[in-house]
Amino acid sequence: MADMQSPRLTKLDQNNLTAEQSSLADSIKAGPRGQFRMSGPFAIYLHSPTFGELAQKLGGHLRFKTSVPPRLSEFAILCTAQHWKAQYEWAMHVPMAEKQGVKPQTIRDIQAGRAPKSAPRDELAIYAFAKELYAKRRVGTATFNRVRKILGEAGTVELVGILGYYALVSMILNTFRMPLPEGIKPGFREPS
Repeated sequence: MADMQSPRLTKLDQNNLTAEQSSLADSIKAGPRGQFRMSGPFAIYLHSPTFGELAQKLGGHLRFKTSVPPRLSEFAILCTAQHWKAQYEWAMHVPMAEKQGVKPQTIRDIQAGRAPKSAPRDELAIYAFAKELYAKRRVGTATFNRVRKILGEAGTVELVGILGYYALVSMILNTFRMPLPEGIKPGFREPS
């Protein structure tokens, strides 16, 4: 089992940040999240504050300011976390998805890598879209048209943005081995 509890970056002290790092933390607090925590992707972004600022602004927009309904956005984030086996992302977004109305059985199905057959039609369309895009790096016409009918053209563009941004976050969390908060169990078995 891979050692996900040994982060690969130096742990920073929130009371001893550089001016650029402090500016990034302040920007995150001032944005739609309303807070900054020394964990998750934001703790990693501090190691490259210019990149971090651009990434967190894109993430704030995609999470809070698109036309994609929050339930479908959180559903897409869970599909991404499951695809990448991103433990931290999964742990943080399951409660958010539940709060937005994604059913517990749907969440269990996604976690197990199964199609959530009892999910609403719009979630099934998003699931098929995400799975096809990740597997084939393309989306077929029928899959695309189902999502476009639900989200419209702008929403479909934003959905691809959500999937891409959270793939980026998953890669960052996995590469730098962001540990889960104490007491949180991993959602997935770690690859050997």
